[in-house]
Amino acid sequence: MSWAIRHAGSPEIVTGLTAQEIAEGLQDAVWEITDEVRGPGETEWVVVENHPQFEELAEELEPPPQRPEDETRLDMTALIDVTLVLLIFFILTTSYAALLKHLDAAEASEDDKGAPVVTQKQVEQQMIRVVVKLEDSKPVYQVEGQVVAPDKLEAELRRAVNGTQKTILLLEHSGDVPHGAVVHVQDAARGAGNQEIKVLIPKGELRQAEETRPKKPD
Repeated sequence: MSWAIRHAGSPEIVTGLTAQEIAEGLQDAVWEITDEVRGPGETEWVVVENHPQFEELAEELEPPPQRPEDETRLDMTALIDVTLVLLIFFILTTSYAALLKHLDAAEASEDDKGAPVVTQKQVEQQMIRVVVKLEDSKPVYQVEGQVVAPDKLEAELRRAVNGTQKTILLLEHSGDVPHGAVVHVQDAARGAGNQEIKVLIPKGELRQAEETRPKKPD
């Protein structure tokens, strides 16, 4: 006696098979567990997965249940990208706005009060005078008229502060002096204990700067 099998609802029947051949056909995907089978001496067709002969094999071949897709799930990738772009934009605009505010405040203060005028007597009584000039393409530092090496500038300023108790530094430099040399003096002054640094601008240069400065509209 042989087995017979057919696709579900199909009139075409394959007969003359053994149970082993049907099992191999199921494993090779020739047949599906939803197809119908009829064993020796049986008159009714039975779905393969419900037939006692193939129930165990059908359970092994049955694909795992698929998890239904959650329609409420959101793809956060695009949202994260947009958030990062906005964050960078706000950081840049905030920094730029703070810089503009700082510059506007400084300009308004200069217009309202003007540059302070320092007399020679004030310099002698209250300030340590530092002059920076450019000689042979190198900055030369002078503290109270004495040339000082760049690496000894802070020590010399500290000695002047302790000896005279003057905590205000008056910085005078020519226009061709590199900005780094001016910064070096400022750093040395802070390290030496100077509480305030003033930059000396000759009256002629100050008057010229005020004449060329654009006036604000009323």
